[in-house]
Amino acid sequence: MNDNEFVFEQDIPLIDTTPANQNGSARSAASLSVVVPAYNEAGNIRAFLDRLLPCLDRTRAACEIIFVDDGSADKTPVCVAEQCALDARIKLIRLSRNFGKEAALNAGLSHAVGDLVIQIDVDLQHPPETIDAMMKEWSLGADIVYAKRNSRQDESWMRRFLARSFYRVFGLICDVKLMEGAGDFILLDRKVVDALMQLPERGRFTKGLYAWVGFRRKAVPFDVAPRAHGQSGWPLLKLARFAMDAMTAFGSLPLKVWTYIGLLLAFASTLYGAVIFVQKLAFGIDVPGYASLMVAVCFLSGVQLLGLGIMGEYVSRIFAEVKQRPMFLVQERIGFDQRPYMPQTSLQMPPSVVAPSKAPSRGLDTFVS
Repeated sequence: MNDNEFVFEQDIPLIDTTPANQNGSARSAASLSVVVPAYNEAGNIRAFLDRLLPCLDRTRAACEIIFVDDGSADKTPVCVAEQCALDARIKLIRLSRNFGKEAALNAGLSHAVGDLVIQIDVDLQHPPETIDAMMKEWSLGADIVYAKRNSRQDESWMRRFLARSFYRVFGLICDVKLMEGAGDFILLDRKVVDALMQLPERGRFTKGLYAWVGFRRKAVPFDVAPRAHGQSGWPLLKLARFAMDAMTAFGSLPLKVWTYIGLLLAFASTLYGAVIFVQKLAFGIDVPGYASLMVAVCFLSGVQLLGLGIMGEYVSRIFAEVKQRPMFLVQERIGFDQRPYMPQTSLQMPPSVVAPSKAPSRGLDTFVS
């Protein structure tokens, strides 16, 4: 059997995912791709597969599991390669270095060929058993199914406060609305994946892109489990950088607001000047010059530097985009055919967007330019 073909087990219990859709016809998936980004997760690979594979065996879909090694420093690629040799459904993409989780997710999506694509973390904080409910919601008509965490009580009060603040600020200044509590554990219909593959930007915030593309959405609640092994790779400073990237990717208000700040300061300074003039002319009161001057200069300097800093964030994104560098580079692929993968660098619509979204499982050449 070609290792690029899907494997479908016949003698296993199946989940009924074929109720009638809005047109009255059955909706079922012929193939399912699971994208798993991994960075220094060698201790979690075996335990993750032990829980994931039975869940996939209960579906009607032929399956592939795509691990994306994001430049791990431990034995993560070795552990995944061993599993590839044991199960033809398991595949590995090794990136040439650590490009970040957003790039790893995009690498997995660009290689996935299933009618459905599920993204899930390997640390077992995303319980694979939730896939059953996600498949059910898709069969009922949803094109995007979020796994939404029930609570954040497992996190520190600081992380909970920062998370709530991020969603509120993002909702105020950005053009799309995020679903609070929804992360990267998500099910995407093929037409959603095709739409995401059309988007040319390299500085990606995938949660925002899922909201921007639209389509019918549904949430499935789940409880976040403790990490099986290792520690989180997301310290507070990295999360703050991620939040800034997210808001500059989808919001232009931080740029536009400086017009109103300038008008407000001009009005306030004019009003203050009028007050000083009246005090001097009518009452002969002298206003001390040095202290008030220094306060005004320091205040305006701080406002100007803040504005320049925000503009610098946007300019840095423009600088990164115009260089047209690929979002990721692939060092090695295991379990795929041997043709070299060529990431799209033009704005040309990929053939998969033109093809019907319900086409049966397709080959990797759909995404090869």
